[in-house]
Order: sequence, then structure tokens, then C-alpha cells
Amino acid sequence: MSCLGDQVNSEKMYARHRRVLQTVSLAALLAYSALLAYQTLSRGLVDEEDVLTEKVARRRAPFDRSLHEDPSVAVTSEASSATATLRPPTTVLHDVFISVKTTKSYHRQRLPIILKTWFQLAKAQTWFFTDTDDPEFQLKTNGHMINTNCSSSHNRKALCCKMSVEFDTFIETDKKWFCHFDDDNYVNVPRLVRFLGDYNPREDWYLGKPSIQAPLEIINKEKKHTQKIKFWFATGGAGFCLSRALALKMMPVASGGKFISTGEKIRLPDDVTMGYIIEHLLKKPLTVVDQFHSHLEPMKFIRREILEDQISFSYARNKDEWNVVKIEGFDTKYDTNRFLSLHCFLFPHFNFCPR
Repeated sequence: MSCLGDQVNSEKMYARHRRVLQTVSLAALLAYSALLAYQTLSRGLVDEEDVLTEKVARRRAPFDRSLHEDPSVAVTSEASSATATLRPPTTVLHDVFISVKTTKSYHRQRLPIILKTWFQLAKAQTWFFTDTDDPEFQLKTNGHMINTNCSSSHNRKALCCKMSVEFDTFIETDKKWFCHFDDDNYVNVPRLVRFLGDYNPREDWYLGKPSIQAPLEIINKEKKHTQKIKFWFATGGAGFCLSRALALKMMPVASGGKFISTGEKIRLPDDVTMGYIIEHLLKKPLTVVDQFHSHLEPMKFIRREILEDQISFSYARNKDEWNVVKIEGFDTKYDTNRFLSLHCFLFPHFNFCPR
């Protein structure tokens, strides 16, 4: 009987322990299920908050844009798609390499107005490419005059020679954008920086404005083959910009003096050679930018209310009439090309502007 009682008691204790173990397991299972449900609910709330945050950011974009008018402030593309497309990398003034092509005979005639106006907004970023040493303007430009040792003539080889040096000098920098202008251009620097902020320098971009109504057509003679080629080119007289990604792809046919030989091959000047390399050889299209302006178009038709949105301006004297921007300001005898008046219209805080 004693053994039988002990056996019964043992079975009772085993059953009791089994029930306790089942209870503990069930409690653990319930706790784990509750934890999973809490994590799922929290993740859903976070995702919903992210969506709301993105919607608010998109609504604020036009207003945030207006806060970045200073060229030293980073600017980005104001486009933001619902599919979360990545914006271009931030662009600041430091990212831009600005080259100005000039020549000895134009130093005193054209450079002083540039140095007094828009150069003041981009002193560290702007370089002048000329064909002689000039200690006076070397000092006035803070050492930013580069003697290309090219000919001072205006023939295609001399022009391609200077462009070749401009291109190679840019490649040696860490800049994201190469923007070329002539010494009869006024550059709206803050607008240029904001404009470039809408494009990705890691992609291939050729930005400028053609001066002809249709693609240029030339005859290309390769050994025994004759071929007609059509391509667009951005006129250098209005200015143009290249992304670093595109410039790097151009190196096999443009760097180290190859730009000159390419220009000689097609027997055309520098801006046309640039278009030939990019559009024909690399098959990268020109993106037309109407805000670039050359003296080949009538400046007086640029309306006053859109001046702030333009990137470059120019001027020319046609017989007895000046092709200049129509803007009030300084006396025409003192400000014949209207750059001084234009500058004070855009940036009235300069101390020489009338109050």
C-alpha cells in the first residue's frame, strides 16, 4: 500500500508540474504575439508619418526655394516626384569653373566692366584665358589670368587652342561644372548656380543655346568615305556649360591638345568643334537653354521683367547702333554696353549703384 500511495502522489506531482509548464509556455506565447503586434503597429505609424512628412516637404518646396537666393547657399532641384526619384547633388558656387576667353587687344576695352560687376560675385571661380602676359590685369584679377600662349588672331586654330587650354585646366580641378563665356558676356552668377542645381553633374549634360535655326551639316571625309554629318552646337558667344561626367568622356578626343587637332580635322572654330565632339562623336544631345544670350540676337527684346531669370547677356555695335539690353540707369555715354546699369538693376546693393 505504501508503494502504491507513493506512486499515486508522484503521478499527481508530475501532472501538476506539467500544467504549470503549459501555463508558462502559453503566457510566453501570448507575450511574444503581443510584442509582434506592437512592432507591426509601430512600423505602420512610422511609415504613415514618413509619407505625411514627404507630402509636407513637397508642398513647402516652392517656398523653401525662395530662401536660397544667395549664390553661396546650396541649391537643389525643386522637382520632387512622388516616386521618390533622387534629386541632383547639391550645387554651390564653389562647384563651378567659369572660364572667360579674351585677347590682348580687348583687355583694357572689355575686362574692366566685367571686373567691376559680375566678377565680384565669383572671384575665386572665374579665370581669364588670354594670349599674353599682362601684369596689370593679373593683379586686378587676383592672379586669375592664364596665358595660353595661343595666337592672338581670331582664326579657328587660335580659338580652338584657347578652348583646349580652358578644357584641360577644368579637368585638373575638382569642379563639377565647366562654364565657358566670352569677354563680351555679362554673367548672372546667382542665376547660373541656381540653374545648374537642377542638373546632375554625374550625368552627361551639354547646356547652351544654338545660334542657327537648324543643325549644322558638314561633309566628313574619312579615308575614302564621304559622309554628311548633322549636329547642333551651343554658340560660345552666349556661353555654355558641361557636366564633369561629360567632360571626362570627352578626354580621349579633347584633352592634351587633341581638341585642336579635332578642330583642324573638321576645319571649324572652337564652339562648333565642341558640338561635333559631344553630339556627333559621343552622341550626347545639346540641351537648349533660352536664358543664354549672345550678341547674335537682339538684346532689346529681353523684357525688363524677366532679366533676373536670364543667365548671360552680351552686346555689339552695329554701325551707329548698339545691340544692348534695354534698361534704365547710367548715361549711355558712360555705360555704352549697359552692363553697369544691368548689374545695378540685378544687384542694387553695390556701392557704385545709385540710391
